[in-house]
Parts: sequence; C-alpha cells; structure tokens
Amino acid sequence: MIRHSVVFSLRHAGGSTEERDFLEAAMVLSTIPGVEKFERLRQVSPKADFDFGFAMEFADQAAYDAYNVHPDHVAFVRDRWIPEVERFQEIDTVAL
Repeated sequence: MIRHSVVFSLRHAGGSTEERDFLEAAMVLSTIPGVEKFERLRQVSPKADFDFGFAMEFADQAAYDAYNVHPDHVAFVRDRWIPEVERFQEIDTVAL
C-alpha cells in the first residue's frame, strides 16, 4: 500500500468562493480508479506553514502509476493545481 499525501496553500483568500471551488473540484481525484481513502484536510498545527492537505491510498505501485497518468488527474493538475496552488510539499510513503 502506498499513501500519497500533499500539503499545500492556495493563492486564494481564506474562506473565499475560489478556495471552496478548488477544494470541491478536487473531489474528481476521488473518482479515479485505484484511489482509496481520499481525504481533503485542513491543516491546524501552528508548526506547519500550509493550509490544506490531500491524502489517499493506492493498493500498489501500478495503481499509483495509473493515477498519475489518468486524464482526470492530468487535467486537475494542469487546470487547477498549477494556477491555484501557491506552494506545496508532497510525500509518498509505505509501511515499514
């Protein structure tokens, strides 16, 4: 199992319509085959300099690879992520 996590901040003002629209648009990622346990998260720790997170799981590397090239993922990154995300940190982990 691969856990894919990303924390990020948007270019939009907090609580704005644009912020809400982006977070809602991200739900398309949950419909991609192979995505399990998709979560949209709000960061609450004063120790981190990001506002939101997405987390999801994949059964194996093949499922994760298929997600990365899926047309819905590619379109979301191109049309929403790149223009709207100010900064981010991504990690992919497996259990020890």
